[in-house]
Amino acid sequence: MENPKYNDLTPEEEYVIIRKGTERPGTGEYNKHDEEGIYICRQCNSPLYFSHDKFNSHCGWPSFDDEIPGAVKRNIDADGRRVEIVCQNCEGHLGHVFEGERFTAKNARHCVNSLSMSFVPQNETNLERVLLASGCFWGKQFNYDRLDGVVATRVGFTGGSRPNPTSMEVSSGKTGHAETVEVIFDKTKTNAETILKYFFETHDPSVIERQGENSGGKYRSAIFYTNDEQKATAEKLIQALKEKGLNAATQLGEAFTFYSAENKHQKYYDKLEKEPERPYFEKRF
Repeated sequence: MENPKYNDLTPEEEYVIIRKGTERPGTGEYNKHDEEGIYICRQCNSPLYFSHDKFNSHCGWPSFDDEIPGAVKRNIDADGRRVEIVCQNCEGHLGHVFEGERFTAKNARHCVNSLSMSFVPQNETNLERVLLASGCFWGKQFNYDRLDGVVATRVGFTGGSRPNPTSMEVSSGKTGHAETVEVIFDKTKTNAETILKYFFETHDPSVIERQGENSGGKYRSAIFYTNDEQKATAEKLIQALKEKGLNAATQLGEAFTFYSAENKHQKYYDKLEKEPERPYFEKRF
């Protein structure tokens, strides 16, 4: 089997990416970079970080408090103390991740070398993100993962006030968060309208704070959009449902901070011995 073809690296990039070196603090081109878009692996072009997860930690290197789902792999560093982060696809060295510093609500800092990344402006990227709440997130993630054009998903919580909530805290009903699926899709293979139509057809958007046997605010129907096009599309579909006689109780709002759920909840149905039964589905459009 042939080795994958990666981008050619300069000696400086090879020192960081292959030999696990570190660029000098304050020298990287992305240290104070704040343009909207996506940061990708310099060696293999795999998407790594969204710009909205970047923050200024004043440490001298680009800092992110979250990664694109499945993009980053963690290893115990050679020093036995720190946690190294590498590209999941090519295992090129990125930097280190630190937790508990309280820089942001997510309480994590991916300290990344600029030389490990390239940047793609928002208007040139194929990836788009939307946050969807429509009941228990286990089955919803399983279903979204099987849609053409969806490249990554993650279950978690958003729409409330408690930072870094646990699933037990959300279940208490005191956080205001909803069980939510973060859906990342490739705009060259699908679009927001297709994703949102599927959202409305795989749950009952007419009920308030209930889906099937599950009840409570965490099971409410909600769309947290990340751009104006998603908002307009959701409004159009909600109006279309009303014209068909279905008054959607779906909440519509700009995306809040999304908190990833514990690992045991991620891809939950994929861990079962048999595939779950066909999900709720009703053709609406």
